[in-house]
Amino acid sequence: MAYQTATLMLEMKDVVLIKPSKSIPSCILSLSTIDNREIYNNLAQTVHVYRSPSINDSDSSFNFCHVFKEALSKALFYYYPFAGRMVKHADDGKLRVNCNPNAENYGVPFLEASANCTLSSINYLDNTDTEIAKQLVLNPEDKTYPLVFKVTKFRCGGFTIGMGVLHAICDGVGASQLFKAIIELARGRNEPSTIPVWERERLIGSITKQPFPESPMNKESVAFSPFLNQDNTTVMKKYCFNVEGEMLTKLKLSLMKESGGIRFTTFESIAGYVWRSRARALKLNNNGETVLTIVAGIRRKLKDFEPLPNGYYGNSCVDANTVLKVSELDERPLYEIINLIRETKNIASTTDFIKNSINTLETNYKEESRMLSTGAVTVLTEWKHLGFLDGNVDFGGHEAVNLVPAPCNLFASMEMSIFTPPNKFDNDDPSMKGGIKIFTTLPVAAMPKFKEEIEALRFLS
Repeated sequence: MAYQTATLMLEMKDVVLIKPSKSIPSCILSLSTIDNREIYNNLAQTVHVYRSPSINDSDSSFNFCHVFKEALSKALFYYYPFAGRMVKHADDGKLRVNCNPNAENYGVPFLEASANCTLSSINYLDNTDTEIAKQLVLNPEDKTYPLVFKVTKFRCGGFTIGMGVLHAICDGVGASQLFKAIIELARGRNEPSTIPVWERERLIGSITKQPFPESPMNKESVAFSPFLNQDNTTVMKKYCFNVEGEMLTKLKLSLMKESGGIRFTTFESIAGYVWRSRARALKLNNNGETVLTIVAGIRRKLKDFEPLPNGYYGNSCVDANTVLKVSELDERPLYEIINLIRETKNIASTTDFIKNSINTLETNYKEESRMLSTGAVTVLTEWKHLGFLDGNVDFGGHEAVNLVPAPCNLFASMEMSIFTPPNKFDNDDPSMKGGIKIFTTLPVAAMPKFKEEIEALRFLS
């Protein structure tokens, strides 16, 4: 959509706390070793955009805010840890969930807002610049709430649901499971189709004398970008780029020809391409090292690894790191880079690697620290299979048409890039069939070069 985006102004009610619809026991719950990573003690904020039904299908008596709050309350009976508060244990410093129904601040913060415009006037958030999404999520001053919501009504009858979930409680699969449960209850089900399972003790590691290295890169040789100032004055933004289906097809065919017939997946192909494009856009120094981090899921069946039960919503991924010198990433044939990524991913999907990763996290959790952002790290995550835009999340005649990671908290990280499926507007564009959307954060000065790299996919022979 090419027309001008309106200025968004909101009128907001007071924040209320939504409690479980039925009584739940008072308890303190421990988390898994993976959950307790320091980088996961952060809200992951998403904005879910719902288009209003046509006049013929509209129901003037439908109050979606009321329906959503009631459904959230019912869902919290099953997902009651989200109504608690995060605390750190005095002895080991690890996170716990304190579920105390008698506490004054018990419940999930919920904010209702009204916008001064229609969703179409802000392009249903289908914009290259995603900054506007910051206004549609709730950022409470108290950071101990594991779940927050902000629902914003627009003049067209559509609305947005801003959901903030603490990554320490769940990963993307878990967040999707929770969101779908709320919508199912809003649509009239008596209980969620998937009953949640806590059981975090399944992924508790053991102390090991041979942990993996604390960092995948040698700290003395980490690459750096001239665009990044360590005094945090660099202007950063998260942008969204459409990669059309034909562009991906050209990339995969080019790689197959270049490699002599190797077939790479769409994710492997675009992962390698984005890693290289970010390094070029950031102008990383050639003699420095850069790392691509992707996640290896552990929900599938693995030999000698007890499978996680259906309904488990804790973090269930380990890091798979590919390290290269910047000069190698820039100069080696792209298919060789992508083949390395595939090999790393395959190793990271083995039982031994997963067990060693969890044991390493348990051994080193007090030492885990994040490096200063130098541009050397690219973290990729894929939301293709989370189902946030399928028909199962429509309700009250309103259709979910877009999903945007809000560029705050976790998703404002310079390292993070997210691949999402096309939204409902992309589906109306034949060129986006089989395509993806890339959300990535870079210094404003580096973004034109990254855009040029993405556009170059059009001209592959």
